[in-house]
Amino acid sequence: MKNHPIDRFKELLAQAEQLGIQPHNAAALASTGNDLQPTVRMVLLKQVDAQGFVFYTNLNSRKGRQLTDNPRASACFWWPQLKRQVRVEGKIELVGELEADEYFASRPRGSQIAAWASQQSSKLASRDELLAAVILYADKYKDQPVPRPPHWSGYRLVPDSIEFWQEQPDRLHEREVYTLEAEGWTLTLLAP
Repeated sequence: MKNHPIDRFKELLAQAEQLGIQPHNAAALASTGNDLQPTVRMVLLKQVDAQGFVFYTNLNSRKGRQLTDNPRASACFWWPQLKRQVRVEGKIELVGELEADEYFASRPRGSQIAAWASQQSSKLASRDELLAAVILYADKYKDQPVPRPPHWSGYRLVPDSIEFWQEQPDRLHEREVYTLEAEGWTLTLLAP
């Protein structure tokens, strides 16, 4: 298909990076768990390819628990300087162990230590409690590579719908939705 939605997305992502939009790879990720309470938070896209959109996190965090309970999510990328938005909806799956290990190894050492020290989304008595955990793990892994924690990995949002929105005058915005069907991606235009 001409203008495959993943290729279109990659072009916009590259344009955002070239314009110096910081962070150009940020997305609002919406999820819900068994309690049906939707939550949204920013995540950083680390990879995008034909398989989907990859981000990493603590699997025991609120988002991790929600994605386990209900493995569907939606992400929204917004680049105001481009007057563009992309919404992605689909199923969630864990990345492979090797993929997670390779990405973790590429992270700055401080971020690796933080992945061990932070029990993301859990209550802290004080910030000092977190900082003490950082010191503990920094000492534990002194002079050696930091392994990936078993509770830290990546998720892939496998799209079944990708909507491209472009701002236009008089709120007559352009909306194009690609939907994955058995025969491939189909394109539909939507009214603004």
